[in-house]
Amino acid sequence: MNDSHTDSGIRERLLAGFPATERRIDLAGVPTAVLEGGDGPPIVLLHGPGEFAATWMRVMPALMATHRVVAPDLPGHGASEAGEGPLKADRVLAWLGELIERTCASRPVVAGHLLGGAIAARFACDHGDRLARLVLVDTYGLGRFRPAPRFALAMARFLVRPTPRAQDQLMGACMTDLGRLREQLGDSMKLLEAYALDRARAPGQKPVLRSLMPEFAMTPIPEADLARITVPTSLICGRHDLQVRLKVAEAASARYGWPLHVIENAADDPAFEQPEAFLEALRTEIGRPLLPRAA
Repeated sequence: MNDSHTDSGIRERLLAGFPATERRIDLAGVPTAVLEGGDGPPIVLLHGPGEFAATWMRVMPALMATHRVVAPDLPGHGASEAGEGPLKADRVLAWLGELIERTCASRPVVAGHLLGGAIAARFACDHGDRLARLVLVDTYGLGRFRPAPRFALAMARFLVRPTPRAQDQLMGACMTDLGRLREQLGDSMKLLEAYALDRARAPGQKPVLRSLMPEFAMTPIPEADLARITVPTSLICGRHDLQVRLKVAEAASARYGWPLHVIENAADDPAFEQPEAFLEALRTEIGRPLLPRAA
């Protein structure tokens, strides 16, 4: 487990009663925690930076009614370890390839959020034949990383000193109405925030982000590489995202012909803030007829 000695049982309480099974798998030398559940065509959910699989908690139960859902903690996140050596792009992409091979009986839909979306998009550039669909949610790498000053300042403060106050400021920049979410989710939200703060304070978290963010967020994916993605691809974006501005998603949609769903009353995590609207957009894309595979 990733610096599990600091956890103090928060993760177990967070996942208590959650309708998914947790297991650990070694993937490309990375001991990985994976949440799985449901039956049907596989869908893989990849979370954002500094997060963990349980941040999909508001959409996973509904998806598990129709799909086999696989939600890993990314390398060095949550209960997954970083393994030996730096987390360079090729190693992380090998990790995703092994995750799909070990957990999916057929080509999956892969939905990636922020950092998870950038990993999924880079994987699809060369391995689109291993995916059924690609859904990019407020994804890094589709353009230059130019967050709004409010978000950039809150993120910098939290990274330097992850205190409850700094976390409040950062989450306030990531959500359109943090107070409403806390009222809606009650103890679940408290545990989610407590676990996120615990992970941010773990000794290994900063080195992991220092490796992954330059690899997948700071450097845009070349347009020629994105143009090579042949798997059906779509975009979902919160209208008020301060990290990946809506204009980035709009430009990618226009350039590559990818359908774009804009989620109202959401910032950079529409699956968490507006789960019903997110599920409607995702199901619309999953329901589109698949094009015949190239020979």
